[in-house]
Amino acid sequence: MGNKIIRFILLILSFIGGWLSTDYQKAWYQPVIFGETAYLEIEKGDSLDRITEKLVAQKLNLNPFLFKVIAIQQRAIKKFKTGEYEIKSGLTVPGLLALFVHGKTKQHAITFPEGWSFIEIQHEIERNPDLEHTLSPADFDSVMTKLAGADLSVAKPEGLFFPDTYFFEKHTSDLSLLQRAYDKMQRVLQQEWLNKAEGLPFKTPYDVLILASIVEKETAAVAERPLIAGVFIRRLEQNMLLQTDPTVIYGMGNSYHGNIKSNDLTTATPYNTYVISGLPPTPIAMPGRAAIYAALHPESGNNIYFVARGDGTHVFSATLKEHNLAVDNFQRKKK
Repeated sequence: MGNKIIRFILLILSFIGGWLSTDYQKAWYQPVIFGETAYLEIEKGDSLDRITEKLVAQKLNLNPFLFKVIAIQQRAIKKFKTGEYEIKSGLTVPGLLALFVHGKTKQHAITFPEGWSFIEIQHEIERNPDLEHTLSPADFDSVMTKLAGADLSVAKPEGLFFPDTYFFEKHTSDLSLLQRAYDKMQRVLQQEWLNKAEGLPFKTPYDVLILASIVEKETAAVAERPLIAGVFIRRLEQNMLLQTDPTVIYGMGNSYHGNIKSNDLTTATPYNTYVISGLPPTPIAMPGRAAIYAALHPESGNNIYFVARGDGTHVFSATLKEHNLAVDNFQRKKK
């Protein structure tokens, strides 16, 4: 009788072992998700039980018990990195564990286009739900004092952040993102400054940044940027007023509503280059590398005027007579 009981128990155990073995193999090789991507955030202090609960809440195709068994066997839990993870279709439990161990977190993106002002950058950061918002509106005004390595003699942040798409993990701070954009602008500016053309009327790289920001706002046509930079360089060398509308618009601030009137051109502001001589005190936007390069490699020639055609390009002239004809021709076409 005793032997029969033992054989029965062994038979049951063999069935259980076979069942567990089959389920274990299934848990190991079967994808945990099909079709749509799921997202999981591992927070500081999350236990294996808590992480498993989060995975179950995502309705993934996994056995919670066997997931924990495999995680323990792989000695993975102590190596998990915090962050937000993207769980894509076809991923298995071993792949999921590797994702958590290697810290391959989901990357969010934010884009600062060329020609944007700092206030536009601020608003884009404030609207982004994946950043950690540590800066108040007042902090943005004094952000230069918060950036590591910033030149505090330049208090205004305008133009000092490189236009680009930046990838970041969820909960990255707004300040650390701005630090990256600031550092990149400094690198690009120094690289271009070291390879500048000879004989330019710039005392510092910051002067280049100012002119490059004007070039950036004057045209989106890459091929025209050296031509426009050449016009402004010759005007500076000849002590002519720059007379560029984007600086007037910038100086008008919130009073600009889409049109520049004649009295706007004569109203003195620190940025009205129809009134002030030389460069304005700061950049008026974020210039990209192409605009910075153009400011440091202007097209040679005699042109000191240009007027917009209305199609995104410009007509360049060497004399006021030619320029007036070009203006009249454009105005007639416009009418």
